Amino acid sequence: MPTAVLTDHERAAVQAYVRLLQTVRACFDGPPAAGGRPPLVPPSVLAEAERALDRAGLAGNEEGLFRLVRDWCAQP
Repeated sequence: MPTAVLTDHERAAVQAYVRLLQTVRACFDGPPAAGGRPPLVPPSVLAEAERALDRAGLAGNEEGLFRLVRDWCAQP
């Protein structure tokens, strides 16, 4: 498996994306929302992920981001 050292911006983007996934999972794993409305992810979490993707040059490059996330999450 090829390994590459992530730049600071790439690492921040991967970490922000993973935090976003964890937040979404926590929202859906929690108690049902009152009124039957779906849970919302705080705008700050989405904004953090967007900024990190932009800084890393990954906005609109899902293939590149998912490759980095896959490699990051596979690390021991």
